[in-house]
Amino acid sequence: MPSLTGLRFWAALLVVLYHLSRQVGTVPWVSEAAWYGRSGVTFFFVLSGFVLAWTYEDNRVPAKVFLWRRFARIWPMLVLSVFLSVAAWMAMDHSVSRKAVAATLFAVHAWIPEPVYYVGGNPAAWSLSDEAWFYLTFPLLLALFARRRGTFWAGTAVLVSVGAVVLWVASAAMPADIRGWALDYFPLTRSLQFVLGVVAGLAVKRGWCPPIRLIPAVALVVCWHLALVPWHHAVPDAQWYSPYAASQLLSAPLFAALICAAARADQEGRPTGLGGRWSIRLGHWSFAWYLVHEIVIRLLIHIQGRPDPEFVATLTVWLLAIGLSLALAGLCYEYVERPTERLLRRLGPSVVPAAAPGHGGTAASEPSGSAPTGRS
Repeated sequence: MPSLTGLRFWAALLVVLYHLSRQVGTVPWVSEAAWYGRSGVTFFFVLSGFVLAWTYEDNRVPAKVFLWRRFARIWPMLVLSVFLSVAAWMAMDHSVSRKAVAATLFAVHAWIPEPVYYVGGNPAAWSLSDEAWFYLTFPLLLALFARRRGTFWAGTAVLVSVGAVVLWVASAAMPADIRGWALDYFPLTRSLQFVLGVVAGLAVKRGWCPPIRLIPAVALVVCWHLALVPWHHAVPDAQWYSPYAASQLLSAPLFAALICAAARADQEGRPTGLGGRWSIRLGHWSFAWYLVHEIVIRLLIHIQGRPDPEFVATLTVWLLAIGLSLALAGLCYEYVERPTERLLRRLGPSVVPAAAPGHGGTAASEPSGSAPTGRS
């Protein structure tokens, strides 16, 4: 499904533009549209469930093999990005919590409701704590959802979508600091988005045709983010009913529709404009880009300060940050992420060949795909 790999780059770009707008300075029109680009992480969580369900439903892969593959997929870049982030903090004479670094390396930091932990080692790496939880629960989710009827999947999709709205409204009773952690970082809350991706992946793989095609699905996502602009001007982010939390909680169904439409287009062989050579390459780089871009932004601001609030100066820093971080991501992918993953896979457990009656043993297929953090 090359279109899903191509979409990953655009989701990562949305997150990058979000951080540039808030940390460097605003660019007219672009910053307003990307002011809540943190929703790109929601896209990745939905996509993660979709691709894993698609890849592993028909492959009898033991849980220990699956979990090792996921460890090989995310841990090398997690370690490298934490090392780079801590080095950047130290170069800036910024104190670093050893406990926070340890919690990040063990991918448990998002469970702790203290900012020093869930943004400690590498602020962008909080989402890998959630992903680690998704991976641990995925074998159980697959056993629960696989081989069910479409009505069960549809009911689950409605349930988790409504559950996100209920959580958002219920958060009004929480203190502001706890609300931010509970809605943005807490793995159990974010699991709703992953589960939505799982049932969507199972449904599309079993032949369900989404009622909306790719172009209208893209238009829906764009219109959603544009609708957040007047909402943002009307309600401060500190209020529970602002678009700050809603942008990532309520966007999951729209991203699920987009992912389903792109996957269906690939199934039917329809061109999408997302599967070209460079789209695939940038999609593969997106995981590393997500983890290192904020480090580059942080260092640029430290070295030269915030630019003057003038369009050309701000745009220059934007382009420099995007270019440097994307180049660094490409190097990380080619020389760390991909080769280390391959090495760890070879060293870890593998699928035991299954013997067919009257034939020699045949190895179970090695699944491949375009998971949100890379190949499956």
